[in-house]
Amino acid sequence: MKRLLPQFSYAQKLFVLATVPLLLAVAAISVLVAHQSRAMAEREIADLEAQLISAKQEELRNYVQLARASVSATYNPAPPDDETAKRLVTQRLSAMTYGTDGYFFVYDYGGTNLVAPRQTDLITRNWSGLTDSANTPVVDRLIELAKQGGGYHEYLWVKPSTGQEAQMVSYVVGLQDWQWVIGTGVFLDDVLTSVADARAQVENRVRQTFLYIGAIALAAVLLVFMSGVSITIRERRLADAKLKELTQRIFDTQEEERGRVARELHDGISQMLVGVRYALDLARRRLVTGDDRAPESLDKSVDMLGSAISEVRRISRDLRPGILDDLGLGPALQALTEEFQKRTGIATELETVVFRNRLDEEAKIALFRIAQEALTNIERHADATEVKVHLSGHRSGASLQIKDNGRGIAELRGSAPRGQGLGLRNMAERMEQLDGTFTISHRNPGTVIDATVPLKHLLPPASPNRPAASKRQINDR
Repeated sequence: MKRLLPQFSYAQKLFVLATVPLLLAVAAISVLVAHQSRAMAEREIADLEAQLISAKQEELRNYVQLARASVSATYNPAPPDDETAKRLVTQRLSAMTYGTDGYFFVYDYGGTNLVAPRQTDLITRNWSGLTDSANTPVVDRLIELAKQGGGYHEYLWVKPSTGQEAQMVSYVVGLQDWQWVIGTGVFLDDVLTSVADARAQVENRVRQTFLYIGAIALAAVLLVFMSGVSITIRERRLADAKLKELTQRIFDTQEEERGRVARELHDGISQMLVGVRYALDLARRRLVTGDDRAPESLDKSVDMLGSAISEVRRISRDLRPGILDDLGLGPALQALTEEFQKRTGIATELETVVFRNRLDEEAKIALFRIAQEALTNIERHADATEVKVHLSGHRSGASLQIKDNGRGIAELRGSAPRGQGLGLRNMAERMEQLDGTFTISHRNPGTVIDATVPLKHLLPPASPNRPAASKRQINDR
């Protein structure tokens, strides 16, 4: 089953061609901007998180140093088995709490908890091997860091104020004589909240950037659409105006041609036929009366009828010369120039350069009509005494050049004169329709008309294996 595809108008195709690359470019820019923004923000957030955690670690280090300093007077002079000193130290550390969840903890190197003022259920129990919900070792790692002199450790721990597990960072030092681990920790809720807020702000900025880019893209698409609509309306108006002008020109051309044919019929053939009628009437009366001059009147009427027939043939030839179809453009121009010289008395010379390629039908008719119109204008307006017509073929196509030594064209604008009449416009439009060139230039004295049809209107030469060409296939000259 054949799929029916939508048919787009020229304006719709133009709009699609204008908007699709724009939208693709906007989408690529949006993705790139979002990626770059997120990457930059992640680096900034990572730096912020590192700074906050570093500040927390420095704070923990200060807390532990204060705790160590507070018990040093008891710890330093006491021997390893001084239970009284140990009890005083644990009591003092148990009393040192801060904030909502801050406290100091103590483990011995065996893993038994000795101090946990906010989580008393941990005291006196051995927590060696304890891990958090993420399987991160807790007590064993703290003991290991204490034996090394001290260090930081991050893990999940139950927050006393909420009873929920949260991220925690601890700093510990070791009392090597007693084999104790003293440390404290802070929960990173505020750090994580700050990081989450920063990420939310980044996402918000990215969304806003997308909205801005989308708004700009929408405005650009609307601008393209409105421009396309405006151009379409303007071009349609221009096309309508040109169509009306062309239609009016066709009507004017038709009326001018009808008027010319009517004048020739009235002034030429009609007068001849009237003369023939009078001559026949005179011959009839002379025959009735037995006048010997009747044959003379009949001969005169026959001559006049022959002239009328010749005039009809001339008018027919002007409308559509049969020689153009039978023999080609060269012989048709030869007949046209000979008839023009005979009728006007203006010396007319035709020069042709034989070229093997034949012109197609449209090009032959166009060049012939241009020559016909040019000779008519020379006869009416140029007051010339000499005309030269040159037809040639070349690598770019075929050219027709018509020169005269008359008054010339007083005003020129580009390749056509200002205020040009129907004839000149028709010549220019014939070449435009064939994608050819048409120029009118002034020389002293006279005017030069050049009409060139492109190479695509030259037919290839006949194959040598083909039968002999008919008269219609004779090469144009």
